[in-house]
Amino acid sequence: MITRRLVLAGAAALAFTASASAEDWKAKYPELTFAVVPAENASGVTERWTPFVAYLSKELGVKVTLRIANDYAAVIEGQRAGNIHIASYGSASFARARLTGVKTDAFANDINADGSTGYYSVFFVKASSAYKNIDNLKGKNLGLVDPNSTSGNNVPRFELDKLGIADADSYFGKVVFTGSHENAMLALSQGTVDVAANQWTSDDDSTLAQMLTKGMLKNADGSAMKKDDFRIIHKSAPIINGPYAYNADLPEEAKTAIAKAFFDAPAKDKAAFDRLSDGQKKGFHPATTKDWDGTIDLIKFVDALRKKKAS
Repeated sequence: MITRRLVLAGAAALAFTASASAEDWKAKYPELTFAVVPAENASGVTERWTPFVAYLSKELGVKVTLRIANDYAAVIEGQRAGNIHIASYGSASFARARLTGVKTDAFANDINADGSTGYYSVFFVKASSAYKNIDNLKGKNLGLVDPNSTSGNNVPRFELDKLGIADADSYFGKVVFTGSHENAMLALSQGTVDVAANQWTSDDDSTLAQMLTKGMLKNADGSAMKKDDFRIIHKSAPIINGPYAYNADLPEEAKTAIAKAFFDAPAKDKAAFDRLSDGQKKGFHPATTKDWDGTIDLIKFVDALRKKKAS
């Protein structure tokens, strides 16, 4: 006979099992490492992400440590080795990780202020220059970001190929990797390069907008540069926002807890969430690894261009 006492005992047993399961993953992973691809300089990454990482530590009940990667490849290799448990990827670096066998699963990406979940790769020039399009830049210097950057290398090369420029290194006088999106814009502002590839969502949501807000870009006389000091001469088709991904080998209970903490963040710690994008994002959108299958095709295309040049 099923009695109320048996029902209550069964419910208590289930609750204990669930609680024990949650504690099991925390015992195995008392510390999680969160890594971010270098869209900006190290101090900027620290300032932007530290409040959110503190929020994650509180929500998950384990220490979450922020790792500032030197380059995009460091995030990929860190996840491959199991030293990075959660990562903020660019679309291309995530695709590269998957192509090279890293066990990583996407679970979310950003929702923009207008509700969309994409952005663009653009070519910036100084507004004071005579350059109106890519045709004007033959023999000039191009600033890219990182070989594994989506908007700072892979999409720009794809866009240049569409414009009939299959070999960017021959078309431009010099092609340099600057290391971060901020460095690319600094190189442009200082005249080291004549055109820079970068990410852009809107006039208020881009690396350029963030740098202008922080007063990082200066004219020769030391005065602060403004938005009107730069001009976009080419914009790509929309690119899916890069994913947040965790190690595929993490316990399911850990994955569930991590995803929930992300989705709850805008309501539970709005200040920490808003700091990530200077208030330009609305929240996190549930995502799956397959959402970046199209980016894998892009990476394969760019790889084929490189092999064709080398042969």
